[in-house]
Amino acid sequence: MKRKLLSLLIVSLVVLSGVSLVSAQGELGSEDNPIQVYFVPSVEAQTITTGGEVMAQALKEATGLNFEVFVPTSYAATVEAMCAAPDSSMGFIPAAGYVIASNRCGVEVAAAAVRRGWPVYWAAYITRRDSGIHTFNDLAGKSWAYPDAGSTSGFVFPSVEFANAGIEPGERVEAGGHNQVVLAVYNGEADFGTTFYSPPVVPGGAWSIGDLPEPYDLTVDESYIGEDGNLYVGDVQILDARANVRETAPDVVDQVKIVRLSAPIPNDTLSFGPEFPEEMRTQIIDALIAFSETDAWAESIGSDDFYGWSSIAPITDATYDIVRGQFEVLGLTEADVFGDE
Repeated sequence: MKRKLLSLLIVSLVVLSGVSLVSAQGELGSEDNPIQVYFVPSVEAQTITTGGEVMAQALKEATGLNFEVFVPTSYAATVEAMCAAPDSSMGFIPAAGYVIASNRCGVEVAAAAVRRGWPVYWAAYITRRDSGIHTFNDLAGKSWAYPDAGSTSGFVFPSVEFANAGIEPGERVEAGGHNQVVLAVYNGEADFGTTFYSPPVVPGGAWSIGDLPEPYDLTVDESYIGEDGNLYVGDVQILDARANVRETAPDVVDQVKIVRLSAPIPNDTLSFGPEFPEEMRTQIIDALIAFSETDAWAESIGSDDFYGWSSIAPITDATYDIVRGQFEVLGLTEADVFGDE
């Protein structure tokens, strides 16, 4: 109570002195009042922080604005932070997180990821190759590792598909991120897991919807890390979540397989606080599109170890109605997804 009264007193003194809070704090984008950029912790936080700083510097050079990068501890904390800064925040948040943020405080989507030409991605159901699990129905009663209850591909879409199929998993393990899910399955700490899936790069052709999630014949020791540092099976480059743990578990493809893929999911969003200035929003999107055409993009959000965005493209809120429908199918509320955070 004393702290609240002190805050009110400070505000009153500022107003009485004729100096606005905005001018005291500085214009949005100034050094004193940087634009807040939020990333969900779906991969290693240090990777996001380092790549986010590369983006922030590129945006500053293009716009003259200042940016500050944040990686909150959870999806829920990311949404909470954006809602707490409606006029100064932008966030790279997945579909489910966006739907919740939009419903909670009016966060607005402006653009979405494009990954190697794909405007969508998938959830992958993964398990150890020696698990004895071969079909979707085999997952019933098995322990399930997922990244975070706010993860679209890691939790929301799989939950709906389980409900529709009448499958009830066993013990649930919130691993904290996609990388951690892969490692939990790899180490035998969970029978199966759900992670993001981006199609592999197939030389001389292209992966298409309906193709096998693993379009290669795996034999012992066929997977390897190439001279470029990427994960391969033969000449096929792996881009799903297993590739993110290749340094920790270089034989991850030999040990962990994909049982099936989910229905397509709209790609992750670039969203803004509901009161973020429209002109500045457009300026930032244009700068990001230009940034996506530079080599530095691959050191930031374009890195396969970060979010793996090839570029971004404008998108509308209606695209995410399918995700809202998933919440309705499950009867999920924000509290169900984010708990007491």
